Amino acid sequence: MARKLSLPLDKVQYWEEQKAQEIYLSQPMGNGEVVDYTWRRAVGEARRMATYLKSMDLPAGSRIAIISKNCAHWIMSDWAIWMAGHVSVPLYPTLNAETVRYILDHSGAEVAFVGKLDDWEMMKPGVPETMHCISYPLSPETDFPTWNEIVAQQSPLQPVAERDPDEMATIVYTSGSTGKPKGVMLSFANMAYAAEGCIQALDVTPDERMLSYLPLAHVFERFVVELGSLYAGFHLYFAQTLDTFLQDLQRAKPTLFLAVPRIWTKFQAGVFQKMPPEKLDRLLKIPLLNRVIKKKILTNLGLEHVKFAGSGSAPLAGEILEWYRRLGLELLEGYGMSENFAYSHMSMPGRSRTGYVGEPLPGVETRITEEGEVQVRSPATMMGYYRDPEKTAETMTEDGFLATGDKGEEDELKRLKLTGRIKEIFKTSKGKYVAPAPIENELVAHPMVEVACVSGANQTSPYALVMLGEDVRPRISNPNYRKEVDKQLEHLMEEVNQGLDPHEQLKFMVVVRDEWTIENNFLTPTMKLKRNVVEDAYQNKMDDWYSRSQTIIWED
Repeated sequence: MARKLSLPLDKVQYWEEQKAQEIYLSQPMGNGEVVDYTWRRAVGEARRMATYLKSMDLPAGSRIAIISKNCAHWIMSDWAIWMAGHVSVPLYPTLNAETVRYILDHSGAEVAFVGKLDDWEMMKPGVPETMHCISYPLSPETDFPTWNEIVAQQSPLQPVAERDPDEMATIVYTSGSTGKPKGVMLSFANMAYAAEGCIQALDVTPDERMLSYLPLAHVFERFVVELGSLYAGFHLYFAQTLDTFLQDLQRAKPTLFLAVPRIWTKFQAGVFQKMPPEKLDRLLKIPLLNRVIKKKILTNLGLEHVKFAGSGSAPLAGEILEWYRRLGLELLEGYGMSENFAYSHMSMPGRSRTGYVGEPLPGVETRITEEGEVQVRSPATMMGYYRDPEKTAETMTEDGFLATGDKGEEDELKRLKLTGRIKEIFKTSKGKYVAPAPIENELVAHPMVEVACVSGANQTSPYALVMLGEDVRPRISNPNYRKEVDKQLEHLMEEVNQGLDPHEQLKFMVVVRDEWTIENNFLTPTMKLKRNVVEDAYQNKMDDWYSRSQTIIWED
């Protein structure tokens, strides 16, 4: 029997009445000041902004963009857009001007909220001069009407627009790891089903605390943090900057914490900088010290109160999962896509299995095709791609399953193991197929390696490009340290190759000189590798590398 859904705006109005004086959002403003928004104030400001949007006489369902890093006003803008009868279009705060313009044009956005941004000058040329923009209190210097001025002059919108469950609520643009971003259309029912299912599965309560810092433009953060806090009614904190991240964590004292694999790896590297892994292992084996050491590490990370910690967006190496579990922090991996609002699979406490991304969430059906492709179906599955019926037909099966493009297998408890991307699997010149993702996961488990890209299509054997960690890169000018890196990488490659079939074994590893970043287009805004960009950048050096008889090659 289908469950009756409470839609996002229903929950907004419910908490406005039930928890009017309780703090919902805590926003750092710089200089040590933190502004707390009660539910009454947050919903009240959203209602006033909705009145302003209504006064613009836009057609119902107009698209309104949000270009900002995470902050309290991001969430209030989302509500205001919905209250006024429109559709929100979030943009990553790190996009270049060309992509900004593409998304604004493609979505047909009429208005844009311009918020907290590190490089507005880079993005600004992508926003048409004719577009009506509104700035936040934390926005860069602009001459746009400001949030505070607008809400001071408007009365709260009563009643807000009635929204149908199957009506489009938002268009989420994919991060573009394989070309132009696609606009995923999500309905209010899609979002509501995911939020309620997550809360039910993990028993999330109104007493939780979360820190919001991963981009809200990404479904992972939007689903668990924005919609999770809205449906459970818990307190949400925002990070100020990367430099204050640890202080922000310690201020929030989160009970739920989300991160992508690179953050978990960096946390571990930070611990190892203070205490070498061998020494830490020895101390953790001493019964009297074990508990003290674990508590100290988690306290220093600001994670001592965390009951559920999640990792998603990309696979996390098994060794790192096990390391955190030894500290008493069970990392729950999740799997999902923009196309199902990240609502698909999640590890459950006490039932997680290393190497598996979890079991289906409530209401999710999974099947594996003969080719090994994972296909999923649930009420959280998208309405389709905006203005792209052909791509929608390619991605959705006739019976409503989402073709994920991921290869996978299930165990007896329906836990899912991903074994690669169908489109990323390449063939060597010997006609053998290689799935790069599992090999890359083994490489990035090493503390010296931050990102890896395994390639070798039409070559005799695969190879790996590796970018060293940010604490390693500055030290490689020291010849003795470089020799040590060489030795460790050779040992790593030997270990990884031992677990691979002969046709998958790496012929060599190349240590790249460049740093792969979002800004230079090697990574997506969610820090996923843009494989085609990386491979193209080094293509002309390939013949030379294969002609050498070296195991570890340093890029010239």
